[in-house]
Amino acid sequence: MPLVNVKVIEGVFTLEQKQEIIRKLTDTMVSIEGENLRQVTWVVIEEVKSGEWGIGGEPLTTQDVQALALGKVKTEV
Repeated sequence: MPLVNVKVIEGVFTLEQKQEIIRKLTDTMVSIEGENLRQVTWVVIEEVKSGEWGIGGEPLTTQDVQALALGKVKTEV
């Protein structure tokens, strides 16, 4: 009974995108474990508050991730 836990920063993904993540991760697990385990494959998406996620000692915000998605690099303040 696999459990896939995905953590994302709040406000980055839409509900539709999160549902797609759930479908695709389930499909990926089923491709490995077999179709019989689809019904017991759990995917949980947890949102972390903006600014409460850090990389390299620096907090990362929703706006930072949105800028990264657009190809912009976070600049120092």
